[in-house]
Amino acid sequence: MNVAIVTVGDEILAGSTTNTNASWLAERLTERGSTVQRILTIPDDRELIADYVDRWSDAFDAVIVTGGIGGTPDDVTVEAVADGLEREFVVHDEIRERLLEKAAAFRDENPELVEEYDLQLDIDAAASIPEGATPIVVTDGWAPGCLVENVYVFAGIPDEMRAMFDSVGDEFQGDSTAETLYTPAPEGSLHEALEGVTERFDVSVGSYPRSENRPGRIRVSSTDPETVAAAMAWLRDRVETTAPPSTSEGGSK
Repeated sequence: MNVAIVTVGDEILAGSTTNTNASWLAERLTERGSTVQRILTIPDDRELIADYVDRWSDAFDAVIVTGGIGGTPDDVTVEAVADGLEREFVVHDEIRERLLEKAAAFRDENPELVEEYDLQLDIDAAASIPEGATPIVVTDGWAPGCLVENVYVFAGIPDEMRAMFDSVGDEFQGDSTAETLYTPAPEGSLHEALEGVTERFDVSVGSYPRSENRPGRIRVSSTDPETVAAAMAWLRDRVETTAPPSTSEGGSK
């Protein structure tokens, strides 16, 4: 399953917000056997978002878009997805009823906040999704995400985004498998082994150089676990190996 990730937000491009969503999603997708082929960050530009959704929904098995979906003027992500897929942007009645109940409960529990900030909630905007889309509702979120065709729209807020992904994560099961070998050898000395393993086995190989605090890595992937295992055994006979770094040392498995 080939997946593209689009993260939307002026604040990410300005450097004021770190794009943890893309790395978190890529890791979870890879764990499930899917292959992430593109990661792109773009501004809160409705036409630009729509253009990428239009083109990438045809080019990839799935597209994940994360960004503002709350119904405020700068939250254009869901509306742009509707544009890109040439669908009307409509109020979803069940979502609207849910948000009305949630807003009433919030006002009852926080009357001082409502009065102090003159809180106005645009229920219809938050309850709108592309026509025919399936809502992705999480308990802690306000506006829902949605699935329309092969495009998944998640909130930009990390906790809400992760909850939305977890609710549909089983849909990203793929058949790719991978193993990682750790080595103290400098990357320049690995050329012969890396060339040899790709000649002998139908695998993809990534080599990542060592740094001061962690060893180098060789990552071998394929759709066939037995081929990966054979390729890794071949490499271990030819490359000096070391134990994986612990997370306390700043590494990751």
